[in-house]
Amino acid sequence: MIPLTKIIDKARVGERISESEALELLESQELIAAGQAADAVRRRLHPGNDVTFIVDRNINYTNFCVTGCDFCAFHRPLGSDEGYLLTHEEIFAKIEETIELGGTGIMMQGGLHPKLDIAYYEDLFGAIKERYDITIHSLSPPEIFHISKVSRLPLEETVARLRDAGLDSLPGGGAEILVNDVRQRMSPKKIDADTWLQVMGVAHKAGLKSTATMMFGSVETGADRIEHLRRVRELQDETGGFRAFIPWTFQEDNTQLAGTSSSSGIDYLMTLAVSRIYLDNVPSIQASWVTQGIKVAQISLLFGANDMGSTMIEENVVAAAGISYRVGKEELVAAIRDAGRRPVQRDSAYQPVDYP
Repeated sequence: MIPLTKIIDKARVGERISESEALELLESQELIAAGQAADAVRRRLHPGNDVTFIVDRNINYTNFCVTGCDFCAFHRPLGSDEGYLLTHEEIFAKIEETIELGGTGIMMQGGLHPKLDIAYYEDLFGAIKERYDITIHSLSPPEIFHISKVSRLPLEETVARLRDAGLDSLPGGGAEILVNDVRQRMSPKKIDADTWLQVMGVAHKAGLKSTATMMFGSVETGADRIEHLRRVRELQDETGGFRAFIPWTFQEDNTQLAGTSSSSGIDYLMTLAVSRIYLDNVPSIQASWVTQGIKVAQISLLFGANDMGSTMIEENVVAAAGISYRVGKEELVAAIRDAGRRPVQRDSAYQPVDYP
């Protein structure tokens, strides 16, 4: 067993740590030492005190879904009175409001609707691009794979057609934990870990950048979390397509996994720090104020995070699980300043657009 001090020293100087070292660090609960090492990695990758954020909107265009994951309180089966599919006009109205609020992008994600094929998305994305100057950062890997199945198209053709229709980049949703045993317990009908990674690899090779996520604190082990990080780092070594990594905690209320949550604020910060240290090839690490609240998000800036994510003009999936944190642009800017950092508004490509 490698001494913990040696693992910390490797991280501080930028030497890559192994999976066993990452697990040892995660399980050590040496929170302050891990945080200091993660902050050293952050300062090496992002010198200075800039903390980025984006003004955009998460448009959950439908909650009809054939997957029915146990951890999800948002989905509804087709035909449910509580289900919906937004019209184009409703989506356009949300985009117009986003632009009026200074937004630069939309993140469209929804359930796996059994009747929406690629023609629906080509028509929608084309109509959006024709009307608005806005980035479409949308469709998680499960959605894209589902579209390819419904449309009976190869994955590569599906991605290329979505890109040509106006898709600019992909969010990292649907990753949960990239370990199939865990996924079988949480979401047996959703794509497996290999397919999630396959979709991301195809997208990256088609010129579409993306983010990656990890939802932790449910039924997985610490070793499962590290395996998830390993698979993200391995694909990033191959494609370089991930712009950021976003770890966030499972929210159990109103889900079929209620009572299984095992994550605390300390666990969140420890996992965040290890993620920053281990993912030495992913440029940005995003704090999750949506699940942790703004105070813990501020502390996250000392544990490797350099990005505060989105002002989240609208969000429905996490809210369906009983979490209702809301932070406007002014509050996010103030929180970053209060943490001793300089706020920088960015776009979906992580390029600065304003210095509020």
